[in-house]
Amino acid sequence: MADSFKLELTQRPRRLRRTASLRALIEETVLRPQDFIAPLFVVDGKEAPEPIGSMPGVMRLDVADLVKECRALAKLGVPAVALFPKLDAKFKDEEGSAALHEDALILRAVRAVKKAVPGITVITDIALDPYTTHGHDGVLTVDGLDVANDRTVEILARMAVLHARAGVDLVAPSDMMDGRIGAIRRALDAAGFSQTGIMAYSVKFASAYYGPFRDAVGSAKAAGAKLLSKATYQLNPANRREALVELALDEAEGADIVMVKPAGLYLDIIRDVREATQRPVAAYQISGEYAQIHAAAQLGWLDLARCRHESLLAIKRAGADMILTYFAKDMALALR
Repeated sequence: MADSFKLELTQRPRRLRRTASLRALIEETVLRPQDFIAPLFVVDGKEAPEPIGSMPGVMRLDVADLVKECRALAKLGVPAVALFPKLDAKFKDEEGSAALHEDALILRAVRAVKKAVPGITVITDIALDPYTTHGHDGVLTVDGLDVANDRTVEILARMAVLHARAGVDLVAPSDMMDGRIGAIRRALDAAGFSQTGIMAYSVKFASAYYGPFRDAVGSAKAAGAKLLSKATYQLNPANRREALVELALDEAEGADIVMVKPAGLYLDIIRDVREATQRPVAAYQISGEYAQIHAAAQLGWLDLARCRHESLLAIKRAGADMILTYFAKDMALALR
């Protein structure tokens, strides 16, 4: 039975939603495997691969398995990996001194990946939390109540040079110390690594959603609690304008790529950063964002594949040029 009532409309937006091919023609934001950076965890020992209970489907890999995973990602079109080490507790101390060992796990991992998969971009974390007994991103002040900014930066600059020497393409300072981008840039240039780039965690908030990551690298256990506060150096989640202050400082100090972390919870910040800079913008879909999608899907409350796709689409639509996500491999497979 034909409709008896007709609106006199010049504009009917639904015309362009009528078929799948029409919808494809006007689609504004498209996800590709090239948009993703895969964070990977590397561990020493015979227990690998080790499942991470709070991050379904994510494993800690030994160096050999890490190389295999990087090969698989490259074949799927994922252009980059971000590597994070998980150290045995016996290698940790208050100063995070293992971060400066010439034969550190992360350096062996970088060398192996670059030898086996030279075309993949390798990014490494520059921070001390995987190496310290207290779980903070730097060394503590004498009274133990805060992180010592300048002393930490001096260590991070030395650490960055070691990583560049091992062959990384981008060092990624995630510590949020004042002045660390400039210090790292000067150290890299002085050591002859002017072509090594800096992906700065420019806008990193003191989020409550980092718990699964701290499990993955062992810093939650080292600190004695997943709820370790890093509020004296990471940004207050309530502050929007302050994010742009941090962005401007990192740009001035020589950041090649700037990052917002977390991603999905801070889409407004990603948009602000995108509009304020001409630098490439990265966003990190963090462990808690990943874990909550999986948890809801396991309970049958959400469709994993559709929610995974929508969550990443929102991050790219907000303005991210690249997304660090634990869904990288699954998304690359789904998008083939």
